Amino acid sequence: EDPSSSSSMQISVAPELPGFYYDPEKNRYFRLLPGHNNHNPLTKDSIQHKAMECKRLRLLEEEEKQNQKTARAGLNSSVLLQKRQLGSLSSTTYCRLVHELKVNCMQRRKIEIHSPDSSVAGTNNFKIIVADVACERIFTVNDVEHGGCKYGIINLSGLGKESLTVEMYDNLYFTNRKVNSVCWASLTHPDSHFSLTHFSKLCLMGIAETPGCASLLPASLFSSTNPGDRPGMLCSFKISTAWSCAWCLNPQADNCFSTGLTRRVLVTNVVTGHRQTFGTSSDVLAQQFATQTPVLYNGCRSGEIFSIDVRQRNRKGQSWKAIRLFHGSAVTSIHLMEAEHYLMAADMAGKIKLWDLRTAKSVKQYKGHHNEYALLPLHVNEEEGLLIAVGQDCYTRIWSLQDTHLLRTIPSPHPSSKDAIPSVVFSSRLGGSRGVPGLLMAVKQDLYHFSYN
Repeated sequence: EDPSSSSSMQISVAPELPGFYYDPEKNRYFRLLPGHNNHNPLTKDSIQHKAMECKRLRLLEEEEKQNQKTARAGLNSSVLLQKRQLGSLSSTTYCRLVHELKVNCMQRRKIEIHSPDSSVAGTNNFKIIVADVACERIFTVNDVEHGGCKYGIINLSGLGKESLTVEMYDNLYFTNRKVNSVCWASLTHPDSHFSLTHFSKLCLMGIAETPGCASLLPASLFSSTNPGDRPGMLCSFKISTAWSCAWCLNPQADNCFSTGLTRRVLVTNVVTGHRQTFGTSSDVLAQQFATQTPVLYNGCRSGEIFSIDVRQRNRKGQSWKAIRLFHGSAVTSIHLMEAEHYLMAADMAGKIKLWDLRTAKSVKQYKGHHNEYALLPLHVNEEEGLLIAVGQDCYTRIWSLQDTHLLRTIPSPHPSSKDAIPSVVFSSRLGGSRGVPGLLMAVKQDLYHFSYN
């Protein structure tokens, strides 16, 4: 047998025996047990976890040695420039391939997090990070050891090419509930507030659920000023179990946000308090408003994606659903493209599809994403033609928007687990208009920057 052959090829050579596992290194079979056992802990889960960890460590070692292969054969800067000068590449194709080359050259560096309160930085695991439109600040949701979540804001102004330092500010609020969704909101100017939805965990006493809520918090809560001068929570709406939220930036539905609930959609005006309810046949797990029209797009657990014009009054039945698309599994994330003719959607079967809203047909599919049950977001950068998604296997994958080619797979710096799925932000201007480009990755208690230049 060729010693360079992979272990998976070696395993396939040995015949499979029911209830046994063949170890190619020891060249023998071991008995498998259905569950963990003190005498023999060898199970399918432990074998799979060991194989995934070996793969992750191998990929990390390759990245450290800068042994990363390019996504396409012959893709290097000199060849691209030569073809561009000869006229064999259009400016659009040249820019797209240059971005692909940059993606494959990204290197990981750890960011140092400073905080006015020394007890804040590096003490709690990151769960969610969401950047504002200008990528000047990042809103964070952190898990707390004794249960629940707390919130913070990271200022990216100190993120430079040489020094990788950021300032993190904590707030006065803490929730013992699980945060499901976060989005930036705008009342007086862009990204002045942010909205979150969350619901309670299952209680040990057997109580199934407690009512959730949607909260709107001023961003000024997170500052280095005197805590006594900070404003309080703007509003908090008690609702049933909430899965998703979205803020409307269209002036025809000003000061409105939506929450995706169990079998209904709730649109609320935060100034007047007026609510409008739309009944659905399934839980709404993902939402996004269009900017050119006051239309809300929703992704459901049933796999259905539909749109609602929030200007119309709710009517009985399904007649208020304008556009209807269907996935084969629960839709976990949707992203409306800039021209608002296309919609990107991901589901719990690991499928990512690009839909043409004019024909209600899937036009592209991006393969390689891994998901089974988690609510995992999509990140689209149309300016540079990239699609980024973090899988349930804790790998961050980057695709070409145009031809769906998988450009790079980035392993997590930490061992894979359910509570260590990275949360990422990608931008060509991290820290504002003069910021640095790259990918931010938050995993466990650490924040990393992948340089993109």
